[in-house]
Amino acid sequence: MYKLILTDIYIKKEKTFLKKHYDLKEKYKKTLLFLKVNPHHPSLRLHKLQGNLREYHSVSISMNYRIVLELLITDEDIVFLNVGKHNEVY
Repeated sequence: MYKLILTDIYIKKEKTFLKKHYDLKEKYKKTLLFLKVNPHHPSLRLHKLQGNLREYHSVSISMNYRIVLELLITDEDIVFLNVGKHNEVY
């Protein structure tokens, strides 16, 4: 199992996101569960980002929304950085 690390900043973003997109709450929970068990699960569509975010990875909640992650897989830690639309840069 992987350790999910949600920073205080991320938790605020998460609350705002879920309040705004309540219809995605169950998909979001499912995404977290898959990440905890297997971050390479095909439904997550895990991929490395490019450009200014090239140090980070992304997983999909839906076709329009993603979670930006810092993956420290060697330590089995997954640090959450942002949640939002695919085209949003934070």
